Amino acid sequence: METTRREMMGMVGGVAASAMLASAAPGLAQQPRRLGSREKTMYWVASVTPCNRNGDFDPGAYAAIMQWHKECGADGVMVLGTSGEFPSFSVAERKLILETALKNRNGLNIMMNPGTSNIAETIDLAKHAEANGADGMLVIPPFYFNEPPVEGLTRYYSMLCDAVGLPMNPYHIPGTSEVPISIELLKNLYHYPQLAGIKDSSGSPEGFAAFLKAFPDLNMRAGTSNNLELALDNGMGTILADGNSFSRKCADIFTAYRKKGDWRGALQKLRSAMQIMREANAGANTYASMKFILAQEMGGGDWYARAPYVPLTDAQKASIKAGLDRVRAMG
Repeated sequence: METTRREMMGMVGGVAASAMLASAAPGLAQQPRRLGSREKTMYWVASVTPCNRNGDFDPGAYAAIMQWHKECGADGVMVLGTSGEFPSFSVAERKLILETALKNRNGLNIMMNPGTSNIAETIDLAKHAEANGADGMLVIPPFYFNEPPVEGLTRYYSMLCDAVGLPMNPYHIPGTSEVPISIELLKNLYHYPQLAGIKDSSGSPEGFAAFLKAFPDLNMRAGTSNNLELALDNGMGTILADGNSFSRKCADIFTAYRKKGDWRGALQKLRSAMQIMREANAGANTYASMKFILAQEMGGGDWYARAPYVPLTDAQKASIKAGLDRVRAMG
C-alpha cells in the first residue's frame, strides 16, 4: 500500500519535517512516495549467495536459505548485495539468482542490486527485476572510477529512474565502492517518486544521523548493527549481513520493537554473538565464514565463496564451530 507524503511526514515530525522537505524540494510535498515495503521499520537479510565447491551457484541451497530466513522471522531478503558477492557473477548469473529468490520468496520482501559500473547493464538488470516482481532495488554507485562528480552520479541514477519504476535506494558503502552517496545527490534525485531511501553501510553514526535529519520521509536503512539504535529510534529499517549468521537474533530485535518490548536487550544479544564470532573467525574471509556459519545454523554442510576468495581451512572451520558452541550456550 502506498503512503502519501503527508501521511509519512505526519509519522516523523509533521509541520517541521514538511517545511524542511518543501525547502529541499519545492513543489513536491504532496507527491506519492513509493517505498517498496508495507512499512519502513523492517529487517532485511543481506543474503549470501550459495555456491558449490566449483563456485557454481546452487539454486536448491538458495531456496532452502530463503525458507530459513522466513522461519527465523525476517521481513525481507536483499539479493546480490555486498554479502552476495555481486561483482563475482555475470549478468546472466545475476538474473538466475534473482529469479531463484523470487520463486522461493515465501512472502518475503525482495530487494536486489542491479548495480554495475556501466548504466546499460544496470538498466538491463533493473528491468529484469521489475519484470519478475522484485519489490525494490538497492543500487551500488558506478564503482572503480575515481571520485565521479555529483553531477555525473545524478545523471547515472536519473537514467536508471527514467527507465525503471521500481523503488530505488542508492547504496552508501564508500569503504568498498569508494563512491559515497551524498545528501546533495539525494536532493538532486528527490523529485523521483521511486527514490525510497538508502542503505548506509559506512558505519558512521554522525553521517547516518545527518541522513536521518535530512530525509525523515524516506527509509534511511542502517547497514551496520552499530547504527541500529538510530534507525529504530527514527522508525527506519535495516539491511544486515549479520542476518546470515544469526537471522533469528536479528528478527527478535524487530519483533520486540513492534511489541514495544526490550529490543535494546535483543540487540545486545546479537552484538555479543557477533563479537564471539569475530574472535572465532581465525583470519577467515568474510564471505566464506558467513556461508559456513549459515550452513551450520541450518543443520550442517558448507557453501563456498567465489574466487578471488578461498575456502576455509579445517582449522578455521573448527574455530568457527567452537565459537558457535559458545553462542548457543549463551542462549
